Amino acid sequence: MRFDDHRVVITAAGRDFGRTLAIRLADLGAEVYLSARTLAAAERVRDEIRGRGNQRVHAFACDLTDPASIRGFAAGVGRHTGHIDVLINNGSRYLAGPDLLSASDADVVDTIASGATGTVLTVKHFLPLLLNSAQPDVVTMVSACGTPGHHRSDAHDSFYAAKGAQAGFVDILSKRLRPRGVRVISLYPPDFDNPDPLTEEWETTPRGAEDALTAQSLVDCVLFAVSQPRDCFIKAFHFEQV
Repeated sequence: MRFDDHRVVITAAGRDFGRTLAIRLADLGAEVYLSARTLAAAERVRDEIRGRGNQRVHAFACDLTDPASIRGFAAGVGRHTGHIDVLINNGSRYLAGPDLLSASDADVVDTIASGATGTVLTVKHFLPLLLNSAQPDVVTMVSACGTPGHHRSDAHDSFYAAKGAQAGFVDILSKRLRPRGVRVISLYPPDFDNPDPLTEEWETTPRGAEDALTAQSLVDCVLFAVSQPRDCFIKAFHFEQV
């Protein structure tokens, strides 16, 4: 499948899975608007992608804990294009430690702000550009931690809180935006392996039934969902945890 006719926004694409998404979508022809907390991090990924032959990639700074930064990111993208087709909410700070007392107040606020408030405001400010598209999709990387009853992660309680907020948001968003033609697709993965897509490990990481979930499979889920006809509304992907 190719995505030459797609304009895709990805938050927190300066490293890890966000970088993986940006590289893979650009390799498939998409025009990519990527952000990271610092402009330098976003530009590093932009330059990696341009070095692979796709010049239609743009880098922005966006701090998901800062409303003004989110507004600036959306405005910056809007100066390049009149519409976007896919918004991928990948950004959300991870905080480890199953002891509530282990994190500072500042870490708790930052974790919840980036995952919860940041996701809501990102969708809010990119929605006008999405509504100008004939094929608008909102994809959100939630987490198994956003699933009711999940307790197998060593993430901090505030991370669970952020993911629970994200899950509630995308659930109501899917109902309210579908009449306007916007599909809302969410992924709830447990911990997963994320090999570098620019190394041999990307092709050799085991993907058997006994193995941990991989970034390759998550990317495949995203590509599958957004490539479906518009009458196919895949609301969520849930995964068994090994």
